[in-house]
Amino acid sequence: MYIVFEGIVGSGKSTQSKKLVEYLRQNPPSPLYQGGTRPEILHVREPGSTPIAEDIRHLCQGKEWEGEQMHPLTNAYLYAAARAQTLHTVVRPALESGQIVVSDRCFLSSCAYQGEAQWLGIDTILSVNQDAIQGILPDIVFYMDIDVETALSRTFDTVWDKWEKMGKEFFESISRGYDKCEKLDIMKNRFIRIDASGPEEEIFDRIIRQLKI
Repeated sequence: MYIVFEGIVGSGKSTQSKKLVEYLRQNPPSPLYQGGTRPEILHVREPGSTPIAEDIRHLCQGKEWEGEQMHPLTNAYLYAAARAQTLHTVVRPALESGQIVVSDRCFLSSCAYQGEAQWLGIDTILSVNQDAIQGILPDIVFYMDIDVETALSRTFDTVWDKWEKMGKEFFESISRGYDKCEKLDIMKNRFIRIDASGPEEEIFDRIIRQLKI
């Protein structure tokens, strides 16, 4: 099973993905056993989780150039490259061996960020990512649904992540992008909205109830 957490910065997706990994390691759900074997739980992030993908992450999000900004299409292709590295060297082998993979982000982030907020269009992003993904789709996407002002009040990594420097209007565009992602045919019966407001434990309880475990 491949479970993904999505949302804007400050939505709590990273925190909740880690909590789910810890929970599943302590309480592996019996319906997910294969031949009575307890599955391993793997936690990954996009972009990242391999040395190559982590270097691309830094290039996309933590590096600045004097007098030049990265074009949205360059962003899209670099994220797709990092995604290909993580999916094909880490995620796919793990899934094929019967592990449960919990991921902080997937290609939907590119759809929302570059496709909607940076005006490339979601169809363009899906085309860019077609070869990178090669049919590796999440079984479940937990979208951490929260208002932008609350989310931005939680952000902290404005030095090493260029996206966290962006303003309210940018993240409102990203939220609209996720609304469009929810309606994609490939997301049918996969995309689950989670009310991401309130205490962490209450939010986590909502996630667990959705997993029905």
